[in-house]
Amino acid sequence: MTTHKGSCHCGAVRFEIDAPAAIEAARCNCSICSMTGFLHLFVAHKHFRLLQGEEAITTYTFNTGVAKHLFCKHCGIKSFYVPRSHPDGYSVNVLCLDPATIESVTETPFDGRNWEQNIAELSPLSD
Repeated sequence: MTTHKGSCHCGAVRFEIDAPAAIEAARCNCSICSMTGFLHLFVAHKHFRLLQGEEAITTYTFNTGVAKHLFCKHCGIKSFYVPRSHPDGYSVNVLCLDPATIESVTETPFDGRNWEQNIAELSPLSD
C-alpha cells in the first residue's frame, strides 16, 4: 500500500488514502459521473483520512439519496464521496490525487446508466 495525498482544486479540502501505487479505477457512465469526469478508486473508511477542510464540504444527494456526494463549497470539486455501491467506504476521484505516488492507472468501464443490472461487476473495497 502507498499513501496518496489528494485535494480539491482550491486546496481547502485535503485528504490522504492508503491504496496500491498501481491503481485500478472504474470509469462510470451514469449521469453525474459522466458530467464531472469522475474516475473511481474505492477505499475502505480505514484507508481514508480527511486532513483538512471538513467545514468546506457540502453534500448533494439525488435519486435514492444513499450516495453522499461531497463537494468543496469554494471550488465545487468532488474529490471523494460515499457511494451507493460502497456505503461503508469512499470513492476517491483518481484525478484529484497527487500523481507523484501513482505508478499506473488502469481504467475499467462501468455501466452506471444501468446501475442495478451491473452493480455486481463493480470492484470490492480494498482491505
